[in-house]
Amino acid sequence: MSTKIQNPLTRQVQLLLPDWVDAAVDRSRVYASDEDKVALAVELSRRNVELRTGGPFGAAVFDGHGRVVGVGVNRVVPQNCSVAHAEMMAFMCAQTAVSQFRLNELGPMTLATSAQPCCMCYGASFWAGINNLLIGARSEDVMRLTEFDEGPLPADWIGELERRGIAVRRDLQREAACEVLRKYGESGVSY
Repeated sequence: MSTKIQNPLTRQVQLLLPDWVDAAVDRSRVYASDEDKVALAVELSRRNVELRTGGPFGAAVFDGHGRVVGVGVNRVVPQNCSVAHAEMMAFMCAQTAVSQFRLNELGPMTLATSAQPCCMCYGASFWAGINNLLIGARSEDVMRLTEFDEGPLPADWIGELERRGIAVRRDLQREAACEVLRKYGESGVSY
């Protein structure tokens, strides 16, 4: 059986963050502490759910001075794209902003996430070039409070990242991050 393709191959992919993101992020602010960085990621996840623009995940990339380089929220359903996770969106926005695919070639970079990266975002973390990974909710929180399956990670996933030069801190703003996940999970909405 042959399939007749009527349209040419798609040669361009465009992923968009919601319009509200610009107003939600103060690009001139210095996010000095790790708690402040994760608080921004959690706030992005909260707004994404409340404004119904995607799933309950937020992420931000910061330079070594604590300034935002790029942000992301989960846009999988609105964009019909399985890779449109918050971390992936933040990486792509940061890479575009600095015109570098290895972010830390310009200096130390930090990824702050509202929840532990899934298996895809975990792998992208070392290829994107970050030095620090800051995490709110744990993957077990995500799977307990929502319908999401975070996928398989190495048993010693933190050790694997640390061997690649990425310092990991967990449970920052965990309660606030879990509250966003809980509200999303109880809503019965899937986006």
